Amino acid sequence: MVVGETTDWMASPAYVWNGEKVRSLPDIIAPPFALLRGIDAQKTRVLENSARHAQGIPAHDMLLWGSRGMGKSALIRAAVAELAGDGLAEGGLALVQLSARDLSSLPSLFERLGPVDRQFLLFVDDLGFAPHDLDGPRRLRSLLEGGVEARPANARLAVTTNHRAIVPREIDTGRSHRHERDASDDELALSDRFGLVVGFHACDQATYLEIVTSYALHFDLAVDNDAALLWAKQRGARSGRVAWQYIVECAGRAGRPL
Repeated sequence: MVVGETTDWMASPAYVWNGEKVRSLPDIIAPPFALLRGIDAQKTRVLENSARHAQGIPAHDMLLWGSRGMGKSALIRAAVAELAGDGLAEGGLALVQLSARDLSSLPSLFERLGPVDRQFLLFVDDLGFAPHDLDGPRRLRSLLEGGVEARPANARLAVTTNHRAIVPREIDTGRSHRHERDASDDELALSDRFGLVVGFHACDQATYLEIVTSYALHFDLAVDNDAALLWAKQRGARSGRVAWQYIVECAGRAGRPL
């Protein structure tokens, strides 16, 4: 344990790390796990891996990538909350959220978590790097696998991003084919460090309406499919997030709490 550490890492279901200090949270704010629709395969893979980590058996670092608004971050939070509800995370799994800008402080966080007799899932939402940032991706790769500051056994990372490669491609028509191939390999090298890589894709019309209906039934709201489709058309996308926004609108019009 770090000298002077006052945080009770056993007391809360979730924490927020700002690069220097930690703040405990009384609850994990997440939709009910069963309410997440249109991502059944992704739910199974994330929950199974998180459950293994909660029980202290081998589990992977996770990279969730793909379309915006399809529940990547909600799934991570909901999975941890679901495990806590099942009792699997009792004294075992806690969520620790940090921002991408605080990745350089991971060794300090690892130093704090390593001696604690509890399992931790470190959650980094919307990870991305600037095109010219080489140090950030390489440092994270080292922390994930093979470096002297690699993460402790009781900590695993769950990262969300819109792009599987994470590191954006630079357009440089003057590069040779060999340099182009090397650059591509370097961009994918970070995602390859995650043992579980799960893709999320934009939903079709039927899936979007299934999500809307699921929310409506849960909250006992009357919804109209044509109105739901118009709502999505006006926003230029069909996704779980857009479906939820439509439900919020319906609840607001009806004067109903959610």
